[in-house]
Amino acid sequence: MKYSAAMFNHNMISIHLLFQYKPQPTEQKNMSNSANESISHNVYFEGKVQSLGLETTNGKATLGVMKKGAYTFSASSPEKMIVITGSMDVKLKDKEFQTYGAQEEFDVAAGTSFDVVCESDVAYLCYYG
Repeated sequence: MKYSAAMFNHNMISIHLLFQYKPQPTEQKNMSNSANESISHNVYFEGKVQSLGLETTNGKATLGVMKKGAYTFSASSPEKMIVITGSMDVKLKDKEFQTYGAQEEFDVAAGTSFDVVCESDVAYLCYYG
């Protein structure tokens, strides 16, 4: 598949908008410690699913990628998954598989497992809590 400059720019804008934040003057003092916070690198399913974890203004989040494949995840806390590029078929607890594409999102309840099938590579953003 060939990627055009327009597709690349659209995806980069999407990522930028998801993390866009303009601190208020009183909040800038709290932001000064962010340089000392680490970014975690998570690797699952023999490297086929990877993510970078960080604290955002919306709470804990991961920005990740999934290679083509089928995966089962467990959610210990509530999760909001947002597909950035690609699409995934998702089976939430007590529901049928549903397809989510770019810019679509779904919620996962705490204490549940969910299945994901990716027919191609997928990029996603996940907020926790």
